[in-house]
Amino acid sequence: MKVGGVKIVPGIISIIVTLGLWFVVPVPEGVSANAWHLLALFVGTVVAIIGKVMPIGAIAILAITLVAFTGVTNNSPSGAIKDALSGFSNSLIWLIGIAIMISRGLAKTGLGNRIGYYFISLFGKKTIGIGYALAISELVIAPVTPSNTARGGGIIHPIMKSIATSFGSSPEEGSSRKIGHYLALVNYHINPITSAMFITATAPNPLIVKLISDATGANISITWGTWALAALLPGLVCIALVPLVVYAIYPPEVKSTPDASAFAKSKLSEMGVMSYGEKVMVAVFALLLILWAGVPAMLFGSAFAVNTTAVAFLGLSVLLVTGVLSWEDVLKEKSAWDTVVWFSALVMMATFLNKLGLVHWFSTVVETNIEHLGFSWEISVLILVATYFYVHYFFASTTAHITAMFAAFYAAGLLLGAPPLYLGLLLAGASSLMMSLTHYATGTSPIIFGSGYVSMEDWWIMGFIMSLVNLSVWGIVGGLWWKVLGYW
Repeated sequence: MKVGGVKIVPGIISIIVTLGLWFVVPVPEGVSANAWHLLALFVGTVVAIIGKVMPIGAIAILAITLVAFTGVTNNSPSGAIKDALSGFSNSLIWLIGIAIMISRGLAKTGLGNRIGYYFISLFGKKTIGIGYALAISELVIAPVTPSNTARGGGIIHPIMKSIATSFGSSPEEGSSRKIGHYLALVNYHINPITSAMFITATAPNPLIVKLISDATGANISITWGTWALAALLPGLVCIALVPLVVYAIYPPEVKSTPDASAFAKSKLSEMGVMSYGEKVMVAVFALLLILWAGVPAMLFGSAFAVNTTAVAFLGLSVLLVTGVLSWEDVLKEKSAWDTVVWFSALVMMATFLNKLGLVHWFSTVVETNIEHLGFSWEISVLILVATYFYVHYFFASTTAHITAMFAAFYAAGLLLGAPPLYLGLLLAGASSLMMSLTHYATGTSPIIFGSGYVSMEDWWIMGFIMSLVNLSVWGIVGGLWWKVLGYW
């Protein structure tokens, strides 16, 4: 039930949780009153996000307002509002917001569809080949689409559905198992992997970068290039495995699809030659990747280093000047502006929880409980990461999960003796890979699940199996790869 813009039941629950922590639960020894009260506001905000009391941007505005009026970060009213608005000055937040605006060009120009159909035309003679074509398409556009929902649900999924329909595979006709069931699972399970491979592939990744930097006193600042290189090998291995694993568990009835390649070629023929807008988009993507990877600095020295967010602004500027995107397009990109608002609020609250010492206190509690088990840091980190990962069964938002738990679990791992960069990269990967678990794990999942090709039972079974595969690859292959790179 809703009253005005608020869902009543989850709204009441979030208020009770907030007031209970603030007034009823005693402040633990070693924690300041302000830190505990900010935690109450933070937990209440997370509960409101999970319960979808209001749109996440609206909840963020309420959180900013409460931080400003309660003075939990600063006794001065002017200081409190400055603290409450401080998240908007974080460049990583604007990186994601601007990148979402840039990715609008994929849909507007049709370049995203062209990429998908192109790879299907190459690999689409077998059903498993279509799976790999969808995977490669996701990978190609992932670096410049910070909305994993827009990428997996808005670009790749319609292509997948059109292929399935062309083979007479639809939930309405009871023929999902022909090919649609398989392709839907591949469509979904590639999405968490590509999200884990680039800072700019899903919105919460820059938050992880900031939390790691804060926890290590800025001794570890993961760049776009460092993240991409670290995730390259484990990511490619996971992508190579997904179509095979899904094929082994849920083989499609139709295994040979010679018509799929012809279908994709016909779609490309309908699209005609690349338009002016598509060519500009390709050029901008190439420019962004070169600059984000730090190629000029590698070739010509540190004087040519560029800021990652400045590069995103450059890309958007080019699209505006060339007319590929209009200012109206930018204004209409509601998800980008929404992300800037809610991201700023959550980053602000997480930052001050750290500054006020709450994260250190909680991480010490976690570390102490794991340390009592008497294991080495390797086994302890395994327990830590597995706990962090599978708790996502209780979350419907990766952002809420990461905001609530990442900093404390990362700090606990450091106290257990784990190498800082190794632990950061492992938890960063897990933060996207955990999307595989359920049909409500992230925004992409209800879109693909809602198309009806996969039952809830099959979805959860496949999700758990892929969680084991992905975590194993990220921990073993990734760990060895990071050792070779000298990251630990």
